[in-house]
This record gives sequence, C-alpha cells and structure tokens, in this order.
Amino acid sequence: MKNIEPGSHCTISVVEDPLHEGEYFFEGTEKLLEIWFSPSSPSSASGSVQGGRASLRDINRSEWELLLKNVNCEILSSRHSTTMDAYLLSESSMFVSKDRIILKTCGKTTLLEAVKPLLGLAKEQCGFDNIVDVFYSHKNYLRPDLQPETYRHFDQEVAMLDTLFEDGAAYVLGKLNKDCWYIYTLDRFNITEPDQTLEIMMMDVNQDVMNMFTQSYGLTASQLTEKTGILDILPGAIIDDWLFEPCGYSMNALLPNGRYFTIHITPEDEFSYVSFETNVPRDSYNDLITKVTDIFQPNKFIVTLMANEASPAYKLCLKMDGPVKPFRRTEHQACEMKNYNLNYALYERPPTSKLIPYK
Repeated sequence: MKNIEPGSHCTISVVEDPLHEGEYFFEGTEKLLEIWFSPSSPSSASGSVQGGRASLRDINRSEWELLLKNVNCEILSSRHSTTMDAYLLSESSMFVSKDRIILKTCGKTTLLEAVKPLLGLAKEQCGFDNIVDVFYSHKNYLRPDLQPETYRHFDQEVAMLDTLFEDGAAYVLGKLNKDCWYIYTLDRFNITEPDQTLEIMMMDVNQDVMNMFTQSYGLTASQLTEKTGILDILPGAIIDDWLFEPCGYSMNALLPNGRYFTIHITPEDEFSYVSFETNVPRDSYNDLITKVTDIFQPNKFIVTLMANEASPAYKLCLKMDGPVKPFRRTEHQACEMKNYNLNYALYERPPTSKLIPYK
C-alpha cells in the first residue's frame, strides 16, 4: 500500500494488488494496548514523586514522541487533568496516568513495536521494573492482508508478546470466520483496585451521519462534537477533538477521578467504522450504549465489557444487560479469567428497522 497522506487518521491508501487495483482503503479497527506498572519495591521508584510514588506522567512529551515513532504515528494535541494526560494521535489516542498507559492505534500502525521500548522507558524514567498487568486486544481486521506481516494473524501477535511477558494468555470471542474479538493478557491475579473497560465497535454506519465527519461538510471538530451529541454522552469532560483532512474524526475526553472516553471515526462508506471506549464504572451500561448507537446508527456493532472483582460492573459481565433497541443481539459470550470477567456481544439491526432521520 502507498499512503497518500502520511500521518493522518483518515489516510487514504492505494491497494497494490492486481485484483483490487485503484482501490482505496483505511483500516479503522484499532489495536489496543494497556499496561499497568509498579516498582518491585518502594526504593526502586525514581523520578518526580506524586503521593510518594514516581509517575509515568513525569515522562517528557519528547520521550513519548520518540516512542511513537516505533508505532508510525505522532502526537497531534493533548489535554491534561489532575490524574491523567490524554494525547490525540495521528492514528487514535494515548492516555497516561500515574502507573498505567493506554495506547490505541488504527490503520497500519505497528503498535507492538512500542512495547519493549515502553518497558525500558518506564523502568529508566520511573523505576517501574514490575509489570502488574497487560491487555492487548482488537477486533478482527477488515483487511488483515494489508496489515504489516506480524499483525496479519493473531497467533503471530501472541508469539511476539510471549517473548516479552511470562504467563501470557490469549483468547478469542465471536465467530472466527466472521466478526470476532481477540485479547491477550497475563494469566495471573494482579490488579485489585476497581477497573473496567467498555468498548463499542460499530460497523456499516449510517452514511448520512458519516458524511458529517468530512471537511466538505463545513463544520469544525468542536461544532461536530456539539451538533452530533458527542458532547453530551458523558457531560462535564475536558474535550480534545480533531477533524482530519479530507475526512475522519477523533476525540478524547477526560473526566474526574481518572475516567475517560474516546471516539474514533472512519467515515468512508465502503469501510465505515466508529469506536467508543470508556473506563467509567457502572452497574448497567444499557443507557450509555443506547446513547452512543443512537448518535451513529450502525447496522451492527460489537460490545465488550471487562471488569475486575472490585468493579461495580463485575457481575454484569456474566449476564447480559437490557436490550438495545432496535437491535437484535445475535451473539453473546461471557467468560471468567483470573480476577476479571469478560462479556462479548454482537448486535445487528433488523432489516425492518428504520434509521432515525438526522437533523
């Protein structure tokens, strides 16, 4: 593939394949990495101290920029709260708190190439020489054949992660020959503080809505955030949004107490994709899922919810929340692993369902 516009979330790529000559394609599906750190002992912590502990937030932006070169993306802008730093990237997002980093990248990024240098950076800059937990996940790619070689098959990604971590465990939920979701984590009990992550991965999205997220529509990123209702999904957040040239949209939102949500949009009709992610704790996410899907009106979407024993969402993961109208839940799987529960569901719009007219 040849990138026509390097460094853009909405980079248009030409597929170098005689069977698909002249075809344009962008892989909206993100790779998601989350790593929790700690020093093996209090004496090993270094760097500036917050609350008696070193912090990943003390690492300079220039160091993050250097790290992200391994991934083939760059920082566009950032926002900061008292507990977290949020970076909008040319391909998705990065969130940094005291002892955790979340890195989410789309397109043909090489996310796993950042893991080894990240471990070194955390140890050298912060004294974090203990890996508390690791999570690496993604939906199956729409065009895995166009990914860098290591990322074309999940078992290759697993093999790479196994060279860096002991006790790795890999799972797949959903249909291997259709829509599915992969996750790699450490097979040991680690995180004891409340932790939960909800993801909504939307496909075949209403094109009237997607057309808004183009430069030709004539609105700025902040105007789109307000007009579409994104601003009201979880009110009171510090917002950082970006509209790409010629199309595509990303936003980060910082909430109190280390909570966040993030949205990324690939609007082209042939491969439209929207992702929503948050770590806001709830004992029910039905209203939130409904609010998000009402905005974007996909024809199908995947929901994953992962929560540990200290989270109010822990028991919810082993049962299904209420219905998400007008969709039908066509698949549902729940599993227990270490001190986390995991819930996976696929929803599809019935053929008779009508889209809501968009104002």
